[in-house]
Amino acid sequence: MLPRFDFGTEVRIVRNVRNDGTYPGMPTGQLLVRRGSTGFVINVGTFLQDQLIYTVNFMGLNRIVGCREEELISIDEPWIPSKFESREKVRCLSTLAVRGEVRATPGMEGEILKVLRDEQGGVQYHVIFHDHVLQVPESLLEAVHVYADKESDGVAVS
Repeated sequence: MLPRFDFGTEVRIVRNVRNDGTYPGMPTGQLLVRRGSTGFVINVGTFLQDQLIYTVNFMGLNRIVGCREEELISIDEPWIPSKFESREKVRCLSTLAVRGEVRATPGMEGEILKVLRDEQGGVQYHVIFHDHVLQVPESLLEAVHVYADKESDGVAVS
């Protein structure tokens, strides 16, 4: 298990990170770092001997936060912002059909499984509606606010 990023590497976080209760002085669930923010790796460690955790200094926010490798990309990699992230609840704004068979109707709620940032025509998502997974353009979805402003379950450490 070799680290992808070294000490001093500038990185971008690709999902929101909230306080999981380990960041002092802030309530559990509060947003620590918004997706798209950049920072510098200041340490690399492990969690449960199978996950690399990067300590990242988000200097513009004056925050040092632990991030999993899959939550980070190099500053040189292209970044396309998205409206939603994995696990977020969304509502369909239009009828969606596959080969003429309706799979989702306006108002139907689903959950984002994957963000597809590199699709022609803009950001799209794999969304599960009941038992159907569909690839849906961002413009056909709206947020469902189950929990006030909850967008990630990222790891946070001080």
